[in-house]
Amino acid sequence: MPIALAADRPPNIVIIFTDDQGYADAGSFGAQDFATPNLDRMAQNGRRFTNFHVAQAVCSASRAALLTGCYPNRIGIGGALGPNSKMGLNDKETTIAEVLKAKGYATGMAGKWHLGDAPPFLPARHGFDEYFGIPYSHDMWPGHPENPRAYPALPLIEGENVINPDLQPHDLEQITAQYTQRAVRFIERNKERPFFFYLAHNLPHVPLFVGDKFKGKAKNLYGDVIAEIDWSVGEVISTLKRNGLEENTLVIFTSDNGPWLSYGDHSGSAAPYREGKGTVWEGGTRVPCLMQWPEKIPANSVCKNRLMTIDLLPTIAHLVDATLPQNKIDGLNVWPLISGVPDAKNPHQGYAFYYANNQLQAVTTGNGQWKLVLPHTYRTMNNQAPGGGGMPGRYRNIKLQEAELYDLQNDERETRDVAAQHPDVVARLQEFAAQMRADLGDSLTNTPPTGARAPGRVLPL
Repeated sequence: MPIALAADRPPNIVIIFTDDQGYADAGSFGAQDFATPNLDRMAQNGRRFTNFHVAQAVCSASRAALLTGCYPNRIGIGGALGPNSKMGLNDKETTIAEVLKAKGYATGMAGKWHLGDAPPFLPARHGFDEYFGIPYSHDMWPGHPENPRAYPALPLIEGENVINPDLQPHDLEQITAQYTQRAVRFIERNKERPFFFYLAHNLPHVPLFVGDKFKGKAKNLYGDVIAEIDWSVGEVISTLKRNGLEENTLVIFTSDNGPWLSYGDHSGSAAPYREGKGTVWEGGTRVPCLMQWPEKIPANSVCKNRLMTIDLLPTIAHLVDATLPQNKIDGLNVWPLISGVPDAKNPHQGYAFYYANNQLQAVTTGNGQWKLVLPHTYRTMNNQAPGGGGMPGRYRNIKLQEAELYDLQNDERETRDVAAQHPDVVARLQEFAAQMRADLGDSLTNTPPTGARAPGRVLPL
């Protein structure tokens, strides 16, 4: 049964999703070079999740998992879809917006979509009443520092209409404020009915842009960008409070993956975790996460249990007594962990971490203590060629020849392979990996998927 509500209506839901914001890029998660007072206030008024993960440490795949409750390779979405993509989110998949719309919610979105830019794939076709934002990452534009001729002009879209076909740097300096204004206006217009708003900032992904009010607020440009995002969070929450909605609104703040380390001082920090975006090491998938809902989520509390974005859709469905999607999803209801029920357990047997061309690269136990990193090639920074000033440095590849086991409870930095000391744990996780391969496939072992579904497709133009 859904939980009892203070008001005679289901809860409002607000999800704030940033882009490439590392684990340590918020005050309560260890930020040192900039302040995040509004995020810190969320931590004080709600719950801090220190072991929260994305399903894949890359843009489109991560967003697909958040919105559908599925591992992204189950629904045919991987990597980062480019402009004029012939594929995107299939209309047979069900998003959080569609789950809530079926319960009478107003649904809106502002920000980066990145699940296909053709009309059949845009938010209006996937449960959102309103949309204002960009269809993919804002580095996929003629201002790209490495290959400016590789991309067309970057459009700004409202609904399904292009309202600015060619965003310029001065436009992108205003975009965080514009997204925030859209969120505020949506909340104010829909305060008399239950609503869902998805605020998907395209920053702090490079290239970095910040409004005039926030320039010079921190020690560097990256800190300025985070300061403006923090302000945006404050504006959303103050709007809820001003309209008497805070007590009946679940607010979730998190990021789509870890920091893009090759950009040096234009990227964030995953400290104390290993590596960053584009890897299945903890620095790639573990992201800051805060949730608040007065009286329902304990204030100033911490959850150390491993959770994943795929768990949000089924948990939200539980809260509003909604029907789950007909297609198989991978997430599970984790409300007992979110709400701080004593001795609550993670219901998952384990979590799987795929990357690249459907490669199963790591698996963990549901409680997150044990992590088996499977043989694969991953990237790490070439310290002889670091990035900086908006230009990327270079990676070098490392090939992991044998599976490595990490006890994250005692070695969260993934420094000591303990596979030899725990063959029973290795065997258990290998068995789980075999189950995932049988279901979703694994290109590293040439295992075909049996439980995966096709993405949406458009005919060649």
